Amino acid sequence: MQTINLKYIYAIGGLFAVLQALAIGFEFFYFSLIPIVMLVLVLAFYKMDYLLLGIVFMAPISVNLDDLGFEGAGLSLPTEPLLIVVMLLFIVKMLANTTIDKRIFAHPVSWCIYAYFLWIFITSFISSQPLVSFKYLISRAWFVVSFFFIAIHLFKNIKNIDRYFWLYMFPLFFVMFYTLTRHAMEGFEHDPAHWVMTPFFNDHTSYGAALAFTLPTFVGMLFTDKLKTTTKLLLVPALAIFVTALILSYTRAAWVSLIAAGVVGLFMYFKVKLSTLVILTALGGVFVFFTIEQVLMDLERNKQDSSDSFSEHVESISNISSDASNLERLNRWNAALRMFEERPIVGWGPGSYAFEYAPFQSSADKTIITTDSGDAGNAHSEYLGPLAEMGFLGPLLYLFILITVTITAFRVVYALPNGHVKMLAITCYLGLFTYYVHGVLNNFLDTDKISCVFWGFSAILVALDLFHLPEKEYSAK
Repeated sequence: MQTINLKYIYAIGGLFAVLQALAIGFEFFYFSLIPIVMLVLVLAFYKMDYLLLGIVFMAPISVNLDDLGFEGAGLSLPTEPLLIVVMLLFIVKMLANTTIDKRIFAHPVSWCIYAYFLWIFITSFISSQPLVSFKYLISRAWFVVSFFFIAIHLFKNIKNIDRYFWLYMFPLFFVMFYTLTRHAMEGFEHDPAHWVMTPFFNDHTSYGAALAFTLPTFVGMLFTDKLKTTTKLLLVPALAIFVTALILSYTRAAWVSLIAAGVVGLFMYFKVKLSTLVILTALGGVFVFFTIEQVLMDLERNKQDSSDSFSEHVESISNISSDASNLERLNRWNAALRMFEERPIVGWGPGSYAFEYAPFQSSADKTIITTDSGDAGNAHSEYLGPLAEMGFLGPLLYLFILITVTITAFRVVYALPNGHVKMLAITCYLGLFTYYVHGVLNNFLDTDKISCVFWGFSAILVALDLFHLPEKEYSAK
């Protein structure tokens, strides 16, 4: 029997070698991808967990087709084609009623996601750009299905939480070394910091967001009882590289988001009730509301532009009088608000902002980097973008997701005993919180690199809530 099997193997191998030679002879090089495609299909059917973890590993080093000269494709290789396969197979498994834990679909965070996607679906039909909107819907779906719903199932095995994080971190460190090396060749100056991370990240803002997202969990590893002392000692110089990379990214939004996350971390450390945090946040909002005019006057006095100097670059964060980056962001926000005023109920359609915002720019808001053709990006906000594209329900439903994840995080953190799992819960939420803040100033949930951790870390908190609290059974295989 073994001899027969070997004969088949030799025959198939020989046939493939002949066909491969013919393909090369006719310059049909895509034939070489067949073994990879077959491997992906086998993993998708029999080891979807391995395939998802493989996608997580590839996310930080994926390359967008637009950067390879395929304008308008908008796909990241190799991750997004794999995510499509994973999503389709997951849907097939659900329809076949295979062993998928139904509690995953009944969690409050899941219900908020359903509502959000239902509204995206409805507004896509009445969009000013229907094809763009449905593409937006489908692309968001493969991120959420893979990195949230499938990932929750993955995290029933608690060891996969660590695997998920480290598989994202290892290639991200490669990107850090690559970026720092290129940046060193440019003398660590400010302007090159905008592009030295290409082609892995489009610019320094998304790169900085990824670093800020993962830094809390990386720091948390230094205080966990899971790792050996020798391993922690190895992490110390790695942390120094991490912090250096974050500073030299010149991403002001990332710096601000980490400070905000640090404050929330103190609340969690001292076990302050979430209701207290909400009350303090509300009081802060009231204070800002009544002092906003004075604050704006003070901000307008700041003339410090972006700079190679770290202290001056920090000072430029609040410059809304001359800093082109800040002023252009205000221009995009004001355009989004004017779009909302014209269509406050259903908006202009998911993903349509970049195609529609140009006429809504005011001449008083325009900057030296403004484009009248409306071809230079989005609203630079996870909150104002949906407001313009999906009306008032867009950001409201997105906020419901964030609020429900926050409630879940506080419940999980306060219920878990001290130890490695609790540290993971705290630092995963702090990573998420950096993006909740960062999302005010930028939006990257249309990319695999940020969606991987945004939905993945949310899935970790939901999985801990469903399967790993002290009174619940869980797998530790």
